[in-house]
Amino acid sequence: MTGGEGTGGVPRLAMLLGHAGLLPPLACVLAVAGGDPGVRFSALALLYAYSAAILSFLGGIWWGFAARGGARAPGWLWFAAVLPSLFAVASAWPWAVGLPWPGPSLAALAAAIAATLAVDRRLVALGLAPTDWMRLRLPLSLGLGALTLAGAIL
Repeated sequence: MTGGEGTGGVPRLAMLLGHAGLLPPLACVLAVAGGDPGVRFSALALLYAYSAAILSFLGGIWWGFAARGGARAPGWLWFAAVLPSLFAVASAWPWAVGLPWPGPSLAALAAAIAATLAVDRRLVALGLAPTDWMRLRLPLSLGLGALTLAGAIL
């Protein structure tokens, strides 16, 4: 193991920064839980934006795995890679047309974030992602999904 890599190809720095990425949504949830009505909407909007951005980012990672995999990458992966961004944008629709927001959109994003784990597991099984990929993805997806759902509920 050189270059700060973990046991299966995910660098320690990526592990550290990935887990640090849970701090912004945690701060948003804590701000909402603090009960100050003056910060509630802003904190929920920031939580929504962060969760939607990360969901889109995951699709970009999958696109990169597909591109790197070349002929080994299954065709479905290219489609899966664009779905997170499309879903993230579609989840803004209630806000755009004045329907109840952000609770339903946050709940939908939480479910989508959790669902990404199925693709991540498949990428490992196909050898397109590092062997310890799930050691990174599992706590991050469950953590962000739980924090996003907490924002929907609070």
